[in-house]
Amino acid sequence: MKRWSILLFGIVNYVLFLGVFLYMVGFLGGFAVPKGIDGPVRSSLIEAVIVNLFLLLVFGVQHSVMARPLFKQWWTKVVPEPMERSTYVLFSNLALALLFWQWQPMGGIVWDIQQPALRAATWCLYAAGWVTILLSTLLINHFDLFGLRQVWLCFRGRPYASLPFATPGFYRYVRHPLYVGWLLAFWAVPTMGFAHLAFAVGMTTYILTAIQFEERDLIRHFGKSYEAYRRQVPMLIPRFVVVSRESVAANADFPENRNKVL
Repeated sequence: MKRWSILLFGIVNYVLFLGVFLYMVGFLGGFAVPKGIDGPVRSSLIEAVIVNLFLLLVFGVQHSVMARPLFKQWWTKVVPEPMERSTYVLFSNLALALLFWQWQPMGGIVWDIQQPALRAATWCLYAAGWVTILLSTLLINHFDLFGLRQVWLCFRGRPYASLPFATPGFYRYVRHPLYVGWLLAFWAVPTMGFAHLAFAVGMTTYILTAIQFEERDLIRHFGKSYEAYRRQVPMLIPRFVVVSRESVAANADFPENRNKVL
């Protein structure tokens, strides 16, 4: 496949991701989109539960299986290696688009905050979740995460090199600030219906499960550096104790990892 077509593929998928990301902000918040996560009931409760569970499973299986190293080894025999991350982004976009399209409202209200100050504070937390998501990706190289760096290096005829282990910004306080942002976005809404609750519970379960697989892969890739980092920094709830470069490198117990930690 020609290098320019690989670059175009990556750019198109990234633009689609931006659209999906912005739609999801409105979908979960219940504003600015044709159909929000809660709304008028259109089917029986049993049908809604089955459909919504299936949609969550589709997203969870796609997101986890395609992220595993063994799948990547197989997948890069099917698609050019520089396109691997972009195809992951493509299928993630499709899984979320399917969820937005087919998601079934379930009626009912779990909570509805009417007090103006509390409602405003909840919206602030909701916005903070999305900002945390975006900033977390920027801190660890946003364009590598979404496949643009890979296709750009291919276009320039340069080999891809994995990013070194680093703990910038939020990552000095929690190991997974990206997931912290998602959890805020899922839960911090002033009005929570049954369908939204089902989504939040399902996605939270997925996140807590995915972290176990992700950290196993990170330990295999970065070795003692990540093991030391894991011992010192909490998973999701910050202790607000800054982890220094020297601290992690010293605990990693071998000098070649010192240049992998900010």
